Amino acid sequence: MRTSNPSLNSKTFEQAAPGAGVMTIGGTVNKVGILLVLMLVPASYMFSKVLTNWDPNAAMGTAVMGAIGALIFALITVFKKTWAPVTAPIYAVLEGLFLGGISGVFEARFPGIALQAIALTIGTLFTLLLAYRSGLIRATENFKLGIVAATGGIFLFYMASIVLGFFGVQMPLIHSNGTFGILFTLFVVVIAALNLVLDFDFIEQGAEMGAPKYMEWYAAFGLMVTLVWLYLEILRLLAKLQSRD
Repeated sequence: MRTSNPSLNSKTFEQAAPGAGVMTIGGTVNKVGILLVLMLVPASYMFSKVLTNWDPNAAMGTAVMGAIGALIFALITVFKKTWAPVTAPIYAVLEGLFLGGISGVFEARFPGIALQAIALTIGTLFTLLLAYRSGLIRATENFKLGIVAATGGIFLFYMASIVLGFFGVQMPLIHSNGTFGILFTLFVVVIAALNLVLDFDFIEQGAEMGAPKYMEWYAAFGLMVTLVWLYLEILRLLAKLQSRD
């Protein structure tokens, strides 16, 4: 098995220690639902605070703290998979703080953009799930290799942008609302969406292999990572398109 999601790599299930019970697709879906609720509660709180004239600096400060905390617990989850039943929910709450804050900032500038991004993210999720389950899209080895390569390239490009930013060098392709900037972000959205297919395949294979029960939390966490990335890229794309009007 191969996936470009950093939290779901090809050795995840092979390295899992035997535990009580086994992983099931239904159980994983339930865990995804729980994580979504845990993420939406703080996200809704932050979103409403930003839109009710909360100090933008305070809002973004809380959002940044949430992002840093989410990253820390994401790394803990990746390296200590048996802790996923505890660390994955904490990750979801902290990620919710970040998403709510950043969504509120975008919403204040482009009214209605957050709901559009949410609708497109959910629509993409269920469309690809239907395509995967119907066999229209198959996670073949060549497909996986292509997505892994593209995701790795995007990651390196973003990292280079961050490093260069410390030296005052900007990469307009990422932030520009010009044609190339929009096409680049659209490409990233497509790659993020196709990562969902790899995640579906990975979860299905894990259930078939009878992975330990705690892996339901870990697999749900991995899918949430992809959904968060997809939502943020769709939000960025919509902002670029609306800023051109």
